[in-house]
Amino acid sequence: METIKQFKKGNQILKIFNDSDSDSREWDNLGKMVCFHNGYSLGDKHDLKQDDFNSWDALSKHIIKEEKAVVILPIYMYNHSGITIRTTPFGCQFDSGQVGFIYTTTDKIKENFSVKKVTKKLIDKVIEMLKQEVKTYDDDLTGNVYSFSLVEIKKCECCNHSEEILKDSCCGFYGTDFKENGLFDHAEIKDISKWEEI
Repeated sequence: METIKQFKKGNQILKIFNDSDSDSREWDNLGKMVCFHNGYSLGDKHDLKQDDFNSWDALSKHIIKEEKAVVILPIYMYNHSGITIRTTPFGCQFDSGQVGFIYTTTDKIKENFSVKKVTKKLIDKVIEMLKQEVKTYDDDLTGNVYSFSLVEIKKCECCNHSEEILKDSCCGFYGTDFKENGLFDHAEIKDISKWEEI
């Protein structure tokens, strides 16, 4: 595993790596992603066939009627030297387009929030949560998921040999802002500016 960043403070070194084993769609997500693409396997497993629908609108109506979707958002993909997805269209009409939907149901919302009634305020919250699920999945697709190891360097006094002792490690930090995604907090680093990047 290649180290992408290293920080040092005293005899401690924080090593940050790309986490290539992550898959956010294996979690118990609020939303379900239904996607179709000839070149990529995207989203969640489903039994729908693209040939059964003559438009995205027809697929949307089917999901609302048959799956009882109460919130449904489109998913768009941009494909150029790698792929990225989001819930709003991309500007380039040649390398981008819609690939599916993310949706959830009243029952799933009630179960997730332990409520008996789904309010407008809760729907607004669910919309933002589904957008975040797409963003998190995009981090999977674009390789923006990270892990770390925190080691302590100990030197043997007799031979001056250095040894790394693992103090902590963890994986599954989504996004490139290590303060925002919780990596620094998990490593118990309150102020990274006091560490030297090496």
